[in-house]
Amino acid sequence: MERTLIVIKPDAVSRGLIGEVISRFERRGFRILELRMMRLTREQAEDFYSPHKGKRFFGDLVDFITSGPVVAAVLEGRNAVEAVRTMIGSTDSAVAAPGSIRGDYGLGLTDNVIHASDSPESFRREMFVLFPSVDMENSF
Repeated sequence: MERTLIVIKPDAVSRGLIGEVISRFERRGFRILELRMMRLTREQAEDFYSPHKGKRFFGDLVDFITSGPVVAAVLEGRNAVEAVRTMIGSTDSAVAAPGSIRGDYGLGLTDNVIHASDSPESFRREMFVLFPSVDMENSF
Protein backbone atom coordinates (compact mmCIF):
# COMPACT_ATOMS: atom_id res chain seq x y z
CA MET A 1 0.00 0.00 0.00
CA GLU A 2 1.14 3.50 -0.81
CA ARG A 3 0.09 6.91 0.45
CA THR A 4 -0.41 10.19 -1.35
CA LEU A 5 -1.76 13.64 -0.65
CA ILE A 6 -4.52 15.52 -2.41
CA VAL A 7 -5.54 19.15 -1.97
CA ILE A 8 -8.95 20.22 -3.16
CA LYS A 9 -8.28 23.79 -4.24
CA PRO A 10 -10.25 26.98 -3.44
CA ASP A 11 -12.11 26.91 -6.77
CA ALA A 12 -13.56 23.47 -6.05
CA VAL A 13 -14.34 24.32 -2.42
CA SER A 14 -16.24 27.46 -3.44
CA ARG A 15 -18.15 25.51 -6.11
CA GLY A 16 -19.29 22.84 -3.63
CA LEU A 17 -17.29 19.98 -5.18
CA ILE A 18 -15.63 18.58 -2.03
CA GLY A 19 -17.99 15.63 -1.66
CA GLU A 20 -17.90 14.78 -5.36
CA VAL A 21 -14.11 14.76 -5.45
CA ILE A 22 -13.67 12.78 -2.22
CA SER A 23 -16.33 10.25 -3.24
CA ARG A 24 -14.44 9.44 -6.44
CA PHE A 25 -11.44 8.33 -4.40
CA GLU A 26 -13.57 6.37 -1.95
CA ARG A 27 -15.40 4.58 -4.78
CA ARG A 28 -12.02 3.70 -6.27
CA GLY A 29 -11.11 1.98 -3.00
CA PHE A 30 -8.76 4.52 -1.43
CA ARG A 31 -8.77 4.82 2.33
CA ILE A 32 -8.81 8.34 3.80
CA LEU A 33 -6.24 8.48 6.59
CA GLU A 34 -6.32 12.21 7.29
CA LEU A 35 -8.77 14.89 6.18
CA ARG A 36 -8.75 18.56 7.05
CA MET A 37 -10.21 21.82 5.80
CA MET A 38 -7.77 24.69 6.22
CA ARG A 39 -6.71 28.02 4.87
CA LEU A 40 -3.04 28.08 3.94
CA THR A 41 -0.88 30.97 5.03
CA ARG A 42 1.36 32.57 2.44
CA GLU A 43 4.35 30.96 4.17
CA GLN A 44 2.77 27.48 4.00
CA ALA A 45 1.85 27.99 0.34
CA GLU A 46 5.38 29.11 -0.56
CA ASP A 47 6.80 26.07 1.25
CA PHE A 48 4.24 23.77 -0.39
CA TYR A 49 5.06 25.04 -3.89
CA SER A 50 8.81 25.48 -3.19
CA PRO A 51 9.85 23.21 -6.11
CA HIS A 52 8.41 25.90 -8.40
CA LYS A 53 10.14 28.84 -6.71
CA GLY A 54 11.78 31.05 -9.31
CA LYS A 55 9.40 30.02 -12.09
CA ARG A 56 7.24 32.78 -13.56
CA PHE A 57 3.99 31.18 -12.35
CA PHE A 58 5.10 30.67 -8.72
CA GLY A 59 3.38 33.84 -7.46
CA ASP A 60 0.13 32.93 -9.20
CA LEU A 61 0.17 29.47 -7.58
CA VAL A 62 0.70 30.95 -4.13
CA ASP A 63 -1.94 33.64 -4.63
CA PHE A 64 -4.51 31.13 -5.83
CA ILE A 65 -4.00 28.47 -3.16
CA THR A 66 -4.25 31.12 -0.43
CA SER A 67 -7.37 32.75 -1.92
CA GLY A 68 -9.77 30.57 0.06
CA PRO A 69 -10.09 27.39 2.07
CA VAL A 70 -8.76 24.07 0.79
CA VAL A 71 -9.38 20.48 1.82
CA ALA A 72 -6.30 18.32 2.24
CA ALA A 73 -6.39 14.55 2.54
CA VAL A 74 -3.96 11.69 2.87
CA LEU A 75 -5.10 8.71 0.82
CA GLU A 76 -3.87 5.15 1.00
CA GLY A 77 -4.22 2.49 -1.65
CA ARG A 78 -2.47 0.34 -4.19
CA ASN A 79 -0.10 2.43 -6.38
CA ALA A 80 -1.69 5.52 -4.84
CA VAL A 81 0.55 8.18 -6.39
CA GLU A 82 0.18 6.96 -9.96
CA ALA A 83 -3.48 5.97 -9.67
CA VAL A 84 -4.50 9.31 -8.15
CA ARG A 85 -2.54 11.27 -10.75
CA THR A 86 -4.36 9.33 -13.47
CA MET A 87 -7.72 10.01 -11.83
CA ILE A 88 -7.14 13.76 -11.60
CA GLY A 89 -5.95 14.19 -15.20
CA SER A 90 -3.70 16.71 -16.90
CA THR A 91 -2.80 19.94 -15.07
CA ASP A 92 -4.37 21.96 -17.88
CA SER A 93 -8.09 21.35 -17.56
CA ALA A 94 -8.60 22.25 -21.21
CA VAL A 95 -6.73 19.11 -22.29
CA ALA A 96 -7.57 16.84 -19.34
CA ALA A 97 -9.39 13.69 -20.39
CA PRO A 98 -13.15 13.53 -19.94
CA GLY A 99 -13.88 11.40 -16.91
CA SER A 100 -10.86 12.73 -15.03
CA ILE A 101 -11.54 15.12 -12.17
CA ARG A 102 -9.89 18.05 -13.94
CA GLY A 103 -11.48 17.09 -17.25
CA ASP A 104 -14.94 17.09 -15.67
CA TYR A 105 -14.65 20.06 -13.31
CA GLY A 106 -11.55 22.12 -14.06
CA LEU A 107 -11.90 25.60 -15.51
CA GLY A 108 -8.31 26.38 -16.46
CA LEU A 109 -4.64 25.89 -15.75
CA THR A 110 -4.63 27.32 -12.22
CA ASP A 111 -8.27 26.79 -11.27
CA ASN A 112 -8.03 23.08 -11.95
CA VAL A 113 -9.82 21.77 -8.84
CA ILE A 114 -7.16 19.57 -7.27
CA HIS A 115 -3.50 19.01 -6.52
CA ALA A 116 -1.99 15.57 -5.99
CA SER A 117 1.54 14.59 -5.01
CA ASP A 118 3.58 13.51 -8.03
CA SER A 119 5.95 11.15 -6.20
CA PRO A 120 6.44 9.49 -2.81
CA GLU A 121 9.11 12.11 -2.08
CA SER A 122 6.70 14.96 -2.87
CA PHE A 123 4.09 13.30 -0.67
CA ARG A 124 6.46 13.30 2.32
CA ARG A 125 7.44 16.95 1.81
CA GLU A 126 3.87 18.15 1.19
CA MET A 127 2.48 16.09 4.07
CA PHE A 128 4.92 17.75 6.45
CA VAL A 129 3.84 21.23 5.26
CA LEU A 130 0.09 20.61 5.62
CA PHE A 131 0.03 18.12 8.52
CA PRO A 132 3.15 18.99 10.55
CA SER A 133 1.90 17.38 13.75
CA VAL A 134 1.01 14.02 12.16
CA ASP A 135 3.55 11.24 12.61
CA MET A 136 3.35 9.52 9.21
CA GLU A 137 5.02 6.36 10.42
CA ASN A 138 2.96 5.77 13.54
CA SER A 139 -0.34 7.63 13.16
CA PHE A 140 -2.17 5.46 10.67
